Amino acid sequence: MSADSPPLRTEQPPFTGRTTKEWQAADAAHFLHPFTDHQALATKGVRVITRGEGVYVWDSDGQRILDAMSGLWCVNVGYGQEALIEAATQQMRTLPYYNAFFQTTTPAATALAERLAARTPAQFRHVFFCGSGSEANDTVIRLVRRYWDVMGQAQRKVIVSRLNAYHGSTMAAASLGGMAAMHAQGDLPIPGIVHIDQPHYWAHREGAAKDLGREEFGLLAAHWLEEKILAIGADKVAAFIGEPVQGAGGVIVPPSTYWPEIQRICDRHGILLVSDEVVCGFGRTGRWWGCEAFGSKPDLITFAKGVTSGYVPLGGVMVGERMARVLIEQGGEFEHGYTYSGHPVACAVGLANLDVIERQDLVTRVREDTGPYLAQQLAQLMEHPMVGEVQSCGLMAAVQLCRNVPLREAFAPEIAIGMVCRKHCFDNGLVMRAVGDRMIVAPPLVITRAQIDEMFGLVRQALDRTHAEAHAAGWLAR
Repeated sequence: MSADSPPLRTEQPPFTGRTTKEWQAADAAHFLHPFTDHQALATKGVRVITRGEGVYVWDSDGQRILDAMSGLWCVNVGYGQEALIEAATQQMRTLPYYNAFFQTTTPAATALAERLAARTPAQFRHVFFCGSGSEANDTVIRLVRRYWDVMGQAQRKVIVSRLNAYHGSTMAAASLGGMAAMHAQGDLPIPGIVHIDQPHYWAHREGAAKDLGREEFGLLAAHWLEEKILAIGADKVAAFIGEPVQGAGGVIVPPSTYWPEIQRICDRHGILLVSDEVVCGFGRTGRWWGCEAFGSKPDLITFAKGVTSGYVPLGGVMVGERMARVLIEQGGEFEHGYTYSGHPVACAVGLANLDVIERQDLVTRVREDTGPYLAQQLAQLMEHPMVGEVQSCGLMAAVQLCRNVPLREAFAPEIAIGMVCRKHCFDNGLVMRAVGDRMIVAPPLVITRAQIDEMFGLVRQALDRTHAEAHAAGWLAR
């Protein structure tokens, strides 16, 4: 935290009466975790995190861990911000809950809607609240299809997304995403959702991107959208959805040519453009919104995570005036909503969170100071014998691991080299996520240069230990 940051709460954490093994036993007996092989977890034993402060968390054995993933891309203002804690407390005392149904609001919900309208690009004046990014992207499907119904073009139902995209894990949001493992469970995607390939220069290095520069490849990847639209028929396509930077897919930073060309294609064919900002929003890219960093002007923005820095669940959809005016003036009743739409405690925390971001000028700091410094430190990892590529945007970054760097040769999938590296990270006091052979970070926006140095010191140690293990096991090229 910076010297002028407000004090953090560092009280003794609750739930201190059990040992780690007792927590692990209780967890294995009762808690089904997301995206988890529960049999394997029960054998290994869950990691128990007991408290957090700034950019660090502590486990039940007292180990301090630098949380380079901001929880799950969300704790933007760091752990222990007293202003957010106080906002939640005061709102709970005043009005812990009321709904937004029955032509009713609460001051916190309306105030946050007003504040978000002022903090988003000029085309946005309205917001639909929900509880998560998954719910926000479900809501997008309802909004998009309702809009085209009201416009007298009910045949426009198809939404185009991308392979290796992540848009949530409900039936509809998982369908929008392009994760093959998720689609294999549950007969996904649902009808009316199709996918094109991702703008991943490294992944296409021996195929579509071969002999192309990065920016040329960006144009090619964007044209995959036009090809899909023409194959389906533009009169049947409702929208295109994409993350400005693909987060869970491995921090895939697109070429600078990609999003402007996507915008031109959507405009040419009258397709709605949806920017999924659940990860990229609220300063992560060095702009308030990722679409501002990459030059697109979406009709819808979905958000969650950073709106409350994860302190309380909240999500939503910013609805551009092109759509909002039609839905408000011609649409009649919109048959959609959630019990927790505009939850007053979540909205109060969201307002306090925006105050912290603005007071500490975190977006500017990421854009002009810590983001460029992270990129500078990241570039030095290219000297490592197992690193084939690095990418960053603001405070999110990726390190591509390779079996043979000169030949850009991948490790065998069964080795799961990313998970090997991830274990060394945790053992070393660092949270760094593995996506296949790609290691990624997205630290809290309050991280300092000194803490970035600390983070990369831990990254290097983990890479060295992974390289030593790979060498000993014979996994490296000889």
